[in-house]
Amino acid sequence: MRIFASHLSPAMRLILITFGTQGDCRPIVALGLGLRAAGHDVLMLGERSAATLAAEHGLAFAPMAGDIQQTLAPGGALHKLMTEGGNVAEATRAFARIAEDNTEAWMAQLAEAARDADGIVFSGLTAYVALSVGEQLGKPVIGAGMFPISPTRAFPSALLPPFRMPGWANRASHHVINFVLWRMFRSATNAARSRLFGASARKAMWADFPTLYAISPQLVPRPHDWHDDWLVSGAWTMPPQPDWQPDAPLRDFLAAGEAPLYIGFGSMAGFDRHKVVTALVQAADGRRALFYPGWSGIDVAALPSSFHVVGATPHDWLLPRVSAAIHHGGAGTTHAAAAAGVPAIVLPFAGDQFFWAGRLAALGVAPRHVAGHKIDAPRLASMIAFAEQPATRERAARLGRAMAAERGVDHAVAAIERFCGRQGA
Repeated sequence: MRIFASHLSPAMRLILITFGTQGDCRPIVALGLGLRAAGHDVLMLGERSAATLAAEHGLAFAPMAGDIQQTLAPGGALHKLMTEGGNVAEATRAFARIAEDNTEAWMAQLAEAARDADGIVFSGLTAYVALSVGEQLGKPVIGAGMFPISPTRAFPSALLPPFRMPGWANRASHHVINFVLWRMFRSATNAARSRLFGASARKAMWADFPTLYAISPQLVPRPHDWHDDWLVSGAWTMPPQPDWQPDAPLRDFLAAGEAPLYIGFGSMAGFDRHKVVTALVQAADGRRALFYPGWSGIDVAALPSSFHVVGATPHDWLLPRVSAAIHHGGAGTTHAAAAAGVPAIVLPFAGDQFFWAGRLAALGVAPRHVAGHKIDAPRLASMIAFAEQPATRERAARLGRAMAAERGVDHAVAAIERFCGRQGA
């Protein structure tokens, strides 16, 4: 089932819910804007840091309990993953802490917001909250994935380090990781279900809901063994801002020399800033660079004059103007750099970032990754040299051209209309 319906669905009221970093929230905002443009009434429930982005585009938004920046900061639940790399067990404990702290508040808020809704779209840590509420209220529930979690023989779980396994082991790895994810949320989920709805404890995880993946099929072709309702729509990107203009310092910096490197780690925080900055400066070796500090807390005063610091800048404007992008491997930045047609240098810290680093390396548009907490100047210099090779640049340019025709938000909107119309009939 690969043909998407046209926007002929009656207007619906839809609730979008997510909790995560800017990279997790931005695609959901983009989806919300697409749904609104198709005539639907949309409310987004999200981590409070996404409120500004939603407000800038007039998307109705309600903040959720919890502070993702605090969980990434020193002492936070995810700090050790940033500084030491961690493993599945460490991630399990970290996310279980977040679940214990917030699940009941999230479930109560969503249950109230969704009482008169026609459907719920969830992503990330809110999965079992949304599925519980949908079950209790009898609402269609649709998953929104920024990386693949649906079992397949094509590749192993995106939450495992990328390595080759036989097809049966690939498929088994998804089931194992999905079971681990359910285990770490099960206690908090069942406690909230009992207190809020008087519902009995659920032993098995949900497995029969539609899922839309905000992923380019150029990066992850849709596996042949997926269920018909697991779709790869293409990335969900914000609408173009034709009136956006750079400030004078950025415009002048770009005009003053050859295309610079781009360096940005998005919402990553809590890593060894001194170690990473030292490696970046030494490996750049005088090259011009645009540096986006994001949530990193890096002291930009320590950067050399060849580095120009930028604030939040539209990726679709900025990245086509750089020579290569050094980033953490988040799904959003990965797609933005690939769509811009520039090589990537990926320094992953946690989670699915290693999966995306592996996909880009397999396509020949990035060198093999080095984990962010292990980076040093010699290894980073070698990675930059790979990105600067003409063959790498040509492969990246071809990938960008192939992604240019994708209409991820449009495909996702049409699929949501079809799913909600079918289930609500």
